[in-house]
Parts: sequence; structure tokens; C-alpha cells
Amino acid sequence: MGARRACGVKDVKYIGAVWLQGDNQLAESDYEIIDTRFARLPCMMANVHKLYDQCHWAEGPAYFPAGRYLIWSDAPNDRMLRYDECNGALSTFRQPSNNSNGNTVDRQGRLVSCKHGSRRVTRTEIDGSITVIADNYRGKRLNSPNDVVVKSDGSIWFTDPTYGIDSDYEGNRGESEIDASYVFRVDPAIAAIEVVCDDFVKPNGLAFSPDESLLYVVDTGRTHGAQNPAYMRVFEVDGQSKLSGGDVFADSTVGLFDGFRLDEAGRIWTSAADGVHVYDPDGTLIGKVRVPETVANVCFGGPKRNRLYMCGTTSLYAVSLFVNGAATF
Repeated sequence: MGARRACGVKDVKYIGAVWLQGDNQLAESDYEIIDTRFARLPCMMANVHKLYDQCHWAEGPAYFPAGRYLIWSDAPNDRMLRYDECNGALSTFRQPSNNSNGNTVDRQGRLVSCKHGSRRVTRTEIDGSITVIADNYRGKRLNSPNDVVVKSDGSIWFTDPTYGIDSDYEGNRGESEIDASYVFRVDPAIAAIEVVCDDFVKPNGLAFSPDESLLYVVDTGRTHGAQNPAYMRVFEVDGQSKLSGGDVFADSTVGLFDGFRLDEAGRIWTSAADGVHVYDPDGTLIGKVRVPETVANVCFGGPKRNRLYMCGTTSLYAVSLFVNGAATF
């Protein structure tokens, strides 16, 4: 049931009771069922659609339900793009963008962004002004904030690897002042920044479980040495936002994990080299959404949060599912 082909980019037509693509294959071939638990999640008649293909490195999709639009980053091109879900219009949201990477939406509907170029995390206010959330730790500049999530208590959690200062490709080449790559938390009441994880090589994507009792964090240290990790870890979160545990949840089987999101049942939909890998909460890889490019990040959108947006290397893709993304606002 898991035919392997370049998926979701061909013309679709309806003949009788069957949807056909240009190569006369059903949309079923856009998915790979590894475990029967995955079979009920995708709609086998729903294709993966390519929405845009002019990026150098698409990243950080963030969905705004009030306006039904998506914002995402194209870091090497130093811009942020906007896709209007209502009419399919595409436009530039912000350029220059300080090589923005990961983005999210907070509980007040504001855009929170990681900026490789300026080595900071910012928030775009409702009036369009920009507030700096974090740009240093103990007086030393951050590396290049990469991905970010906002907890229900308003705290902002982000990862800070060195990808934006390793070269000039997606930021500005420079030295690490803190000599480490941490996972940080910013306290909403006093705007204080603290390290919550200090044993990652290159912390990358992160997300909370639907009830916020668990925090998942990816380590893409493999980019800086074959001996380094390419896995996702899981931590327990207590009432004071302190972490414990940190066991390996899953190893990437194709390329590297990067950004990811969870659905309402706590399943993880994570980026990988051959599309999106779906993990059951018990850590089992149950299926894949096939995408013909390396995927960097995903998010759920649509009025019912049942449309998965996927940032491929050069492109933005989307597919409608039989599952709903976890509410994050």
C-alpha cells in the first residue's frame, strides 16, 4: 500500500467514482502505511499539493486562523512569505527578514520568530511593531535561534544551535559567544531567559504534547559529525516548567528530523528526508506522507486544523487529513 513515487504534484481529474492522476495512480501512493494505526489518518483520495516552489530553504510555517493564512520563512533569500488559504494568493510578508527561520503563533495571535541574521527571538505585535524577546544569555549573544513554541502559560521556548552563524548561507557567519547550543525558556512575567536543556549537540525542532506534560526536542548534531545524534528526545514537564527524563523517543530512519507538530491524539508528524514521518505516542513509526523533497518543518492549519502544511526544500506543500492538529492557542 506504500507505492513510492514523486507525490502530490501532478494534475488530478475525476472519472466516475475514481480520482486519477497524470500517471493514473490514486492519491494512496502519496502515503506509506507501515502500521495499521496509520491507515485511518490520511484520506486516500486527498493528494499532496505543491503550493509554491521558489524557495531556497523553506522553513517555519505558522498558521493564523483568524485570517486563514500561513506565514513561512525562506532563510537564504532573507524573506518571509504569505499564503492565503481562501484564494490561494502568494505574497511576500517581510523582506528583509533577518534570515528568519522558525515561527509560531502565541495565544494572542501574534507572530513569534527566530532570526538567524540578528541572532534573536522577536514578536510581531498586533500593530506591526517588533518586540525583542531574547538576544543574549548572561550578556553574551545567542547563536542563531532556530525553532520556537509558546506554552499556555505564555512562556516562550526556543532552540539555539549554530546553523545561522556557521556560514553566510542562512545568516551571518560568526563565532559562538556562549560556546554551546542550548534549549531556552523565557519567563513571561519577568522576561528572564533560562537554560532548560544543556546536553544537546544541535537542538532543533521542539513541541509540547497536547496536555503539555511532555516536551519533545530534536537533536540534529549529525550535521556536525557522523558520531553525533540524529534523534528526537522526550522530557517530562512539571508544574514549574522544569524538565526531567530526556530519553530518546525515536531515531530518524531517513535523513534528519527537523521541525514537527503533534495531532490531538499526541501523534508526532515530523519532517524527514523523504517527507513527513508519523509516530504513535509509544514511539512506533506508523506511516509517512511522501514528499519529493526534504521536509524541514510542518504545521496544521485550516478552519478545523486538519490540513497539514509542509515546508520542503524549495516548496510549500499541503494535504488534507482525517486527523486534527493539537490546539496551540
